[in-house]
Amino acid sequence: MTISIFDLFSVGVGPSSSHTLGPMRAAKRYVDCLKVMGSLPLVERVEVKLYGSLSLTGVGHGIDKALVAGLEGFCPDTLDVENFNHRVEQLKENPVLHLAQTKEIGFVVERDLVYTTITLDYHVNGMTFFAYDDNDQLLLDETYYSVGGGFIVKEGEPLSNPNEVILKYPYRSAKQMLQFCQDENISIAALVNENEKSWRSEEEIQAQADKIWLTMKACVERGLSKEGVLPGGLNVQRRAKKLKDKLMMSCQETNFDNANTMRWLNIYALAVNEENADCGRVVTAPTNGASGVIPSVLYYMYRFHENFTFKSVRDFLLTAGGIGRLYKENASISGAEVGCQGEVGVACSMAAAGLTQILGGTPLQVQNAAEIGMEHHLGLTCDPIGGLVQVPCIERNALAAVRAMNIAQLALMEDGEHKVVSLDKVIQTMFKTGQDMLSQYKETAQGGLAVNIIEC
Repeated sequence: MTISIFDLFSVGVGPSSSHTLGPMRAAKRYVDCLKVMGSLPLVERVEVKLYGSLSLTGVGHGIDKALVAGLEGFCPDTLDVENFNHRVEQLKENPVLHLAQTKEIGFVVERDLVYTTITLDYHVNGMTFFAYDDNDQLLLDETYYSVGGGFIVKEGEPLSNPNEVILKYPYRSAKQMLQFCQDENISIAALVNENEKSWRSEEEIQAQADKIWLTMKACVERGLSKEGVLPGGLNVQRRAKKLKDKLMMSCQETNFDNANTMRWLNIYALAVNEENADCGRVVTAPTNGASGVIPSVLYYMYRFHENFTFKSVRDFLLTAGGIGRLYKENASISGAEVGCQGEVGVACSMAAAGLTQILGGTPLQVQNAAEIGMEHHLGLTCDPIGGLVQVPCIERNALAAVRAMNIAQLALMEDGEHKVVSLDKVIQTMFKTGQDMLSQYKETAQGGLAVNIIEC
């Protein structure tokens, strides 16, 4: 499956790309299928069965709200966030679902969302939709898998599309990408930009990149303006605004101060991931659980580097997206499949590559930065306490953002000619490590901090 970088960077809503965005998109696609079949007017009841990680940690990741939104015909990028956050409570008071915004049916959340103990073979994030008529006859059942980053796969569909686009530079590995750059004497950003023209015009590429950046920027700034307790019952306090206010008392944010680089990066990443945990508007980068790493690095450059422009943003996103595509197509970005190395680890790798690019790095230096970013996240587990994207996820994004900045500096100090580990090798290693990882450390909340923090 060949993907655009704008499949990796998509505007959506928190808290989870695999447990919120994917299920919402699957539910929307399912009701659209009912429409096409002409069966929508016959539907009187809908049931959704959840499997594996979606069942184990779905509620903590807002899967109930996501499924309701999708069944009512909404998409993540245009969803009214405020209504989204209260819709399930409304349904419990008045159990009437507006199916595809077309037909009202009875919908009891506790009855019609079924959390099973089963894990399906294809992927740990599985869900099956059932629609019945007034005689309780099955009209349509379909199974979907949420495979990370908001991507969904319908059971029985081929992974490859016979109508896939033809890329100018059809790289499938980092080695091929580097060879194209050397042969054409172009940067990774320029190479990816040429490939993106297979989907959209130059003007559309620029407009979409600008939209992604402005959404990220707005998310950081919202996060910096809010205080209070995050939902979910862990009593996790928002910290970004308090830490920003404290730091502002000791320095001027508008003045570049290298000594405070780590502090600002930490604060900006916390701001984004607190918004994500609060079901706010975010950008998958490449997932929601890792949505704070890239925006915090970009926002830091925006605040402290005079030469930072919209072109800088585009080159950063093109480079980061080109690297992210290697992980998505050759390994996984699903925490439920490979642990958090596939989320925060990939985000760090992408951020380090993007930053190295806009700081003047060569294609080899960019790839080396990407390799370092993953090499030192290998084996990172996904063990969310309470099935929530709060602990350890929020702080983990902050640390990865700081690490990405450090990695870019290290990569730029060397020519990269004598690296022992290649980017291709580290991607293969990450995937193999994820396959070897026990299931309790892969977004099931059955191991690690998720259980050891509980003392009662």
